[in-house]
Amino acid sequence: MKTPALLAILVSCATLADAGEPVSLFDGKTLAGWTGLDGAAPGPGWTIADGELRLDGQGGYLISEKEYTNFDFEWEWKISEAGNNGVKYWVTKINGKEWLGIEYQMLDDEKHPDGKNGPDRRTASFYDIQAPGAATPVKTPGVWNQSRIVAQNGKLQHWLNGVLVGEADTASAEWKANLAQSKFKEKVGFAPGHGCIMITDHKDKVAYRNLRIRELE
Repeated sequence: MKTPALLAILVSCATLADAGEPVSLFDGKTLAGWTGLDGAAPGPGWTIADGELRLDGQGGYLISEKEYTNFDFEWEWKISEAGNNGVKYWVTKINGKEWLGIEYQMLDDEKHPDGKNGPDRRTASFYDIQAPGAATPVKTPGVWNQSRIVAQNGKLQHWLNGVLVGEADTASAEWKANLAQSKFKEKVGFAPGHGCIMITDHKDKVAYRNLRIRELE
C-alpha cells in the first residue's frame, strides 16, 4: 500500500517526466530577469560573487520579470546565524499597493525570534498560513540547503533537502480556514494562482545559487 506522501512523490515525478527542461533564473553573473519592486533597480545590498547571489545590507525585494502559474522551482540557500529570508510565489500587487504572495519561509528557527511564534513561521512553512506537515531537515546557519516548490492546479508542495515537508490544496476548506486566520485574511486577491516569484529582504545576510524553474502544464 502506498502512503499519501509516496503517492504525492509519484504524481509529481510523473508530471515532471512530461515537462520541459528547467530554465535557470540566475546566471551566476547578473540579475537578468529580476528587478526591484515596480521595476526599480535592486539596492546595493545585493551582490554577485563566486556564482552566488548575496544579500548583505539593504537590497530591497527582488521580483521576477515573468509570472508563473504551474511550476517546479528549486534553489539552494544559506542564511546567517539568527537570520530570516524567504521566497514568495504567486506574487501580485494587491489593491495597487502591496506585492504579496505565498512565502516559503527560510529562517534560523532556533535563534531568530519568529521561530518562537509557532510552526507556521518556521523554515519551509507556508508562512503564517500552514506549518510543515513533517519534520524539516534544515541545515545549520552558514550551510547550504536545497529547497523546492511545486505548484500545479492549485496544489502546492514544499520540499527541503530532498524531503517533502508540506502540502496544501488552495481549493480546500483547510487552506481557506488557515488563510482566514492569517495576516493575509483581508488581502483580497491574495495569491490568485499565478504571479511572480519574489526573493525577500529582511536585512539579514543570505546567499542563493542554482535557481532553476520548470514550467508545468
